[in-house]
Amino acid sequence: MHKLTKENLWLYILSLLREGDMYGYELRGAIAKRFGFKPGNVTAYRVLYSLRHRGLVRKIDKHVDGRNRKYYHITEAGIEEFERGKTILRNIMSKL
Repeated sequence: MHKLTKENLWLYILSLLREGDMYGYELRGAIAKRFGFKPGNVTAYRVLYSLRHRGLVRKIDKHVDGRNRKYYHITEAGIEEFERGKTILRNIMSKL
């Protein structure tokens, strides 16, 4: 089960980014709170890098509370990919 969760981390990240922009550390905490597991630092950032490389999220520099932070924002392509992933998972679950 743990492997399945890690391999689908991109779905968790895109799900959260649909609700609003977040920075990497904030995403990890939100995943833990909402989905009940905390991905490793390196794992989360690798997935974010992959999502950026594929054009599914983009990085935005924001100045918040006196700090410069790198926030991640889901793109239109990211929303479409999330919906496709959700459909695939629903189909799999309906066959179990």
